[in-house]
Amino acid sequence: MDCKIERSEQYAVITLKESNFGDDIPALFEEKARELLREDYHNLIVVMNEASEIDTAGVVTLRKLVRLCATGLGILVVATKSDDFTDLLEESKIGDLLTLPTVEEAIDAVFMHDLENEFGAGDDDDYDDDDYEGISETKEP
Repeated sequence: MDCKIERSEQYAVITLKESNFGDDIPALFEEKARELLREDYHNLIVVMNEASEIDTAGVVTLRKLVRLCATGLGILVVATKSDDFTDLLEESKIGDLLTLPTVEEAIDAVFMHDLENEFGAGDDDDYDDDDYEGISETKEP
């Protein structure tokens, strides 16, 4: 499998240089992705600009990696400029897989996902009813 991996503080970018995401490629890809997950990279961006085909093994691998990323509160994003490959991914019905045309948009999606996780993780206990004892609301100006 021909690929390049770039690591950033919040995500890893895997640039896959294969035209077919099938045969032995999905298993090799999953192995690389699992290595990144073990290194605490739960936000993965997969650049698949050269890919034009995907088989059942490829679909299963992407589904599995979507779940593994989500388990670590991360996200898996596929970046591809190919409308045909995007259509193949959409037809595969891989839940929660985000497909975007550029790496820059994928990076933005990772940051937005992380922000949503941060805001969603906040405790609602900050504003208990007990904090407002003795305060009443009036409708008079």
